[in-house]
Amino acid sequence: MPDAFDRVRELSEAGLRAIDAARTESDLLEAKGQYFGKKGAISEILKTIASLPIEEKKRIGAAANEARGALESAFDARLAGLREKERLAKEGKERIDVTLPGRAPAIGHRHPVSRTMAEIISIFQRLGFSVRGGPEIEKDYYNFEALNIPKDHPARDMQDTFYVDWPGGDLVLRTHTSPIQIRTMETMRPPVRVIAPGAVYRCDSDVTHSPMFHQVEGFAVDRNTTMADLKGLLTEFCRMMFGPDHPLRFRPSFFPFTEPSAEVDIRCVICRGAGCRVCKDSGWLEILGCGMIDPSVFGFVGYDAEEHTGFAFGMGVERIAMLRHGINDIRLFFENDIRFLSQF
Repeated sequence: MPDAFDRVRELSEAGLRAIDAARTESDLLEAKGQYFGKKGAISEILKTIASLPIEEKKRIGAAANEARGALESAFDARLAGLREKERLAKEGKERIDVTLPGRAPAIGHRHPVSRTMAEIISIFQRLGFSVRGGPEIEKDYYNFEALNIPKDHPARDMQDTFYVDWPGGDLVLRTHTSPIQIRTMETMRPPVRVIAPGAVYRCDSDVTHSPMFHQVEGFAVDRNTTMADLKGLLTEFCRMMFGPDHPLRFRPSFFPFTEPSAEVDIRCVICRGAGCRVCKDSGWLEILGCGMIDPSVFGFVGYDAEEHTGFAFGMGVERIAMLRHGINDIRLFFENDIRFLSQF
């Protein structure tokens, strides 16, 4: 069967040309499938020689096997060549050029709330205050009762407290850092000048309130301490924190643990006093509360109210940060949006 024999030779030559012309692995596999794969042309010829005489069958079979072996060798060599070429091209792209300037990794920085708290602490340390801390899960006694807020006092409703489900029933998430005032006075005798920074919790959420926020409580106890000392201290703090061009005002207020009490407001830095949603159209923003420590509080810690007087104040750190940076929504601090945080 000369036609089959010649056909095998023709297919072998055509397959070798296709292998040599292949520029990708895909082209190479296509040539294999067409000429010498399981369903290729040479395999199809071998299926048709079953009825031929034995001598012809041997002759054509030997030619087909030889052609397939040559094609497989050429295929393997070409595949290795293509893969080596691809590897070298990839190495060329990935090779490090040591003459190029280095790429500095992105460097993080402190959260604006942490930064503001650090600044507040630094200012009061320069003004002679030390720093104390306390538990965030607090006893009702320290959070309320020792601060002159008994269980039936209406001021408890102002705190929007998270109560902890505990068998004793007297644990809360602290609503202010003022409990540290009691804990400190229990262990220290006057003169005392302390600030107490930390996280606090209240069930409240809007553009100026968050269920978790940060507060700095401060207090001082000594002989002959007056409201004038308190006003002088807070005026100096605001000057150091905001600069001299932001007017303050003190207005009467009420806190169960101070008497007399006052709120300290700063002119709204968002609207410059014109009125906006942040300042509720008043032109002023409350930044802290303060007052002279009520003598009844001294009774819980064993201080002699006839011999000593003191003052206390407390401020929200987020509120200060909002004023410093002109932010109109406290919730932005806690959304973890890197686009917002990277501005500070």
